[in-house]
Amino acid sequence: MPNLKARAAATVVLLSATLAACGGDDSKESTASKDTDLSAQELSWKDCPAPDSSEGGGEAPSPLPGGAKWQCATMKAPLDWDKPKGDTLDIALIRAAASGKKDQRIGSLVFNFGGPGGSGVTTLPAFGADYAKLRTRYDLVSFDPRGVGRSAGVKCEDDKKLDAYFQADSTPDDDAERKKLVDNVKGFNGACEKNSGKVLPHVRTTDAARDMDLMRQVLGDDKLHYFGISYGTELGGVYAHLFPKKAGRAVFDAVVDPTETAEQGSIGQAEGFQLALDNYAKDCTSKVDDCPVGDTEQDVKDKIAGLLKKLDAKPLPAQASRELTQTAATNGIAQALYSKDFWPYLTEGLDQAYDGDGKILMALSDSMNGRNEDGTYSNIQAANISINCADDKARYTPEYVEKKLPEFRKASPLFGDYLAWGMVGCTDWAVDGAADHPDVSAPDAPPIVVIGNTGDPATPYEGAKKMADALGKGVGVELTYKGQGHGAYDSKNKCVRNAVNGYLLDGTVPKEGTVCS
Repeated sequence: MPNLKARAAATVVLLSATLAACGGDDSKESTASKDTDLSAQELSWKDCPAPDSSEGGGEAPSPLPGGAKWQCATMKAPLDWDKPKGDTLDIALIRAAASGKKDQRIGSLVFNFGGPGGSGVTTLPAFGADYAKLRTRYDLVSFDPRGVGRSAGVKCEDDKKLDAYFQADSTPDDDAERKKLVDNVKGFNGACEKNSGKVLPHVRTTDAARDMDLMRQVLGDDKLHYFGISYGTELGGVYAHLFPKKAGRAVFDAVVDPTETAEQGSIGQAEGFQLALDNYAKDCTSKVDDCPVGDTEQDVKDKIAGLLKKLDAKPLPAQASRELTQTAATNGIAQALYSKDFWPYLTEGLDQAYDGDGKILMALSDSMNGRNEDGTYSNIQAANISINCADDKARYTPEYVEKKLPEFRKASPLFGDYLAWGMVGCTDWAVDGAADHPDVSAPDAPPIVVIGNTGDPATPYEGAKKMADALGKGVGVELTYKGQGHGAYDSKNKCVRNAVNGYLLDGTVPKEGTVCS
């Protein structure tokens, strides 16, 4: 079933079929073998090909303003970091060379846009223009983490089965529906083990962090300069913990709370998405023109709840022969709450659904799940469940979820059940989870700018302080953005951008407690 933890800043890319992407050649991009020192491998950078379906499909990325081309390569990394001379896997990379003077170049700035499961190789080109200032002194670099896209991407169900899986009822009302949900999850998880069992034990965040340190060496950098968004903040925190002396300038945006268990994170997301829904309803009903989806804030929320209840009994027609189910509609609504820029789509989609047409909400849901226009899927959901289940030690039974439903419903009347039942996703997973939560303590690391957005639905604002505290005194430097949506830098807020650019480009650490609005 869909898991909202999969959503990162990268999900905005999925809404537009026109955004380009790229991936590396899996077989010929690097000159390393498992018998050599992988840190000495040389990358062969080439023009990027079009992405395959696992990366989201589309065309090869367009040149940046000024004509600079995106280049792709593949880095070899150990499949099992405990056996560094054993089998290897390929890590797909993308870069845009620094645009400024050579003597002003700092090094590489590595991005992770979140998920877990988001393809950095497809996402970085989509946002490349936003980072033009940073490119004056850095090569912009991103990658598909292991298990994602072309980096030994996890494969589970085929496309036809995924259509059915993502449509299935994810909020059971009785024993029969609960059994069906559990059986669906078992089937999906079993397919992951059958098709990707070799890689599943090796997709933990600690493995990806080690890949990043190898990447640092292969790119020729003494320090890893880093920009992490959403789950990318967790990955960055784990890197700083494992390699504090190798950490360079770093920014964490849309910050994951590293102190929470999977259950606590799900409750936090329920509260976050409810807050975003409240803000959406307030915004819609405050417009000069009438809000087409409700007369008052409460009326908007009541009508949405009523729509979802009706869909539980009778789905609406959507694209082709597909139907908008309750699960798909909930998923689509959540997707639209990731950014205030998506709110007009939500209004249009709800208005359309009230008239009996589910096309727009279905398109939003497809975007959330990584479904391409041709009916194929990226592997964002397969990668997400694989990484989360490898990381999170907890395994929740249906009986446990039943007991927790009142708490989740209090956190969010609309999303509570949906997120509570999402906790069964790892129950029958083939690999044991590593820990209750990640260790990001890094007292010997340099300052890390940690940005919390007060209106963030997916990574609630409170997580920023928790991350800053967990990194250690003098390391985590918190900055607050009073805004809406998932993340702050890409809101184009001048105050946020000046603070981030000032640190990454000039080393100027923003004042602790800075507030941008």
